Amino acid sequence: MDDSSLIWDDGALVTIDQRGLPHEVRELRLRTVDEIIEAITTLAIRGAPAIGIAGAFGVVIATRAHTRDSSVDAPDQSIDDGSPRAGGVVDVAAVQAEADRIAAARPTAVNLAWAVDRVRARIAEGADAVLAETLDMLAEDGRANLAAATHAADLVQRLCGERPLRLLTHCNTGRLATSAVGTAIGALRVLHERGAVAEVIVDETRPLLQGARLTAWELAQAGIPHRLTIDSAAAWAMATGQVDAVLVGADRITANGDVANKIGTFSLALAARHHGIPFIVVAPESTRDTAMATGAQIVVEQRAATEVTGFGGVATAPVDTAVFNPAFDVTPTDLVTAVITENGVVYRNADSFDEQGRAIPAGADGARGPAAESAFAEQGLAIADTARQLYQRGWMPGTAGNISVRVAPAQPGSREDTLVTASGLSKGELGADDTVLVAIADTTARPGQRRKPSAETSIHTAVYRTRPAGAVVHVHSPFATALATTAARPGDAVTPLRISGFELLKGFGLANPSTVVIPVFPNWPEVARIGADIDTYLRENPDAPPILFITGHGITTWGDTLAQARDRAECLEALCELIARTGRTDATPLEIGPT
Repeated sequence: MDDSSLIWDDGALVTIDQRGLPHEVRELRLRTVDEIIEAITTLAIRGAPAIGIAGAFGVVIATRAHTRDSSVDAPDQSIDDGSPRAGGVVDVAAVQAEADRIAAARPTAVNLAWAVDRVRARIAEGADAVLAETLDMLAEDGRANLAAATHAADLVQRLCGERPLRLLTHCNTGRLATSAVGTAIGALRVLHERGAVAEVIVDETRPLLQGARLTAWELAQAGIPHRLTIDSAAAWAMATGQVDAVLVGADRITANGDVANKIGTFSLALAARHHGIPFIVVAPESTRDTAMATGAQIVVEQRAATEVTGFGGVATAPVDTAVFNPAFDVTPTDLVTAVITENGVVYRNADSFDEQGRAIPAGADGARGPAAESAFAEQGLAIADTARQLYQRGWMPGTAGNISVRVAPAQPGSREDTLVTASGLSKGELGADDTVLVAIADTTARPGQRRKPSAETSIHTAVYRTRPAGAVVHVHSPFATALATTAARPGDAVTPLRISGFELLKGFGLANPSTVVIPVFPNWPEVARIGADIDTYLRENPDAPPILFITGHGITTWGDTLAQARDRAECLEALCELIARTGRTDATPLEIGPT
């Protein structure tokens, strides 16, 4: 086997059967949908990214199986690369039914449903199209692994210092759980290559011992020093000074930053918070489920009682003992120091932790000290990373566009700020300190800062004054800007733009995802007037969506996190592009005018 844990070979998915590790490294060759599902449900394949990609390969297999040769109306004998013969006809309904079965194999990890949904769109094109999409996904996962691991390693060293570190990890997040170097274990690999790992404490991870069987095996192969411990000893390891930081993966991250991961993760986060230790989550973007508001909505998988009542085939509990055996738990967002993906730090609990992961004390006057400034630098880094990504897409050309995140008050009653991009700077060259603190109440900047805030800050503060948003993104994405410009009516009134009938509307987190009314604001030379219009409209329309247009001046979106605000901007642009390319500008599904 090569470095990838998932290989497509001669019409089959080839992987390591994780049930045999660490004592037996055996190949698993899966040729049917049932075999794919069994491998996922029995944890022969496990790890959120890995089961997602495996599920996509299952759809490839299903498409091959339900493709017939149109010339003879007989089952297709597909060629070795998995594609149907020329002229093959796909039974799309049958494949979709198989895709539903695959997606339901494990409900907690969002990656499985995400990956299956991604390849569904290619089913009608045939197995080679589904295969191409899946292979793209496989390559993307490798790149995402390395990027997320590197970002996480950078943050750990910023938080803990440039020294050999004692780290703790839970479950398995390496190449077995992904397709490449892994997420949290990938970060351990990067830190080890930098000479920054003194030792890793590995939780055995009950009930199936993924840490003992898989993580210890991977770390030994990589030459990373480690010790194995029982899950219930982790808190004591922290109490006795044996842990500098905790790194874990995730199976689902909700819009507010709640994290579902292998059972025992919540306990680690509680212990880390008590001992002032950074608790860092490393996962691909595909694990973030912005359509799910909080962890309370996550379906936690319950596993077989025999995993608890016995071990190694030997019964260890009385017969008929009732069992509580959740496969996962959900860690609340306020216990998470940071969530890191291939896009960098997408969530940073800056107001709860200093550079050592300890609580930030507020001064008597509400001012923040060096620890808080370090936290602002982390938020600034996330803003700069996001700005560069949007700049590269052409949505923030030159100095246009701006991004902000809400900063909680240092103490009750003190001023609430937003950290917003500075004025007059190229968004492709922003650094972590190219941001300005601005009061949300009156849009005034804190004195003594080296930069001036963006001229459009009043748009951001209008949102923060009227909504409990955590971040705001303003971009000049082309299709959305064009649609707003053509839709707006002359005058100083807000133009309501009704859009319905598009699947993409689900991306805005609406109560009714079938229809949205997006306000189109007039573009005044005085940006403060635009901000005042937005403030008034949002106060008068409490159910308005978290998106808006400004005529000829781009779009503004917001969300609980910076990542969610950015996702909504991307979703709005995709929606506008779809409308433009399909020419659907009549009364159904697009309607311009009074509602």
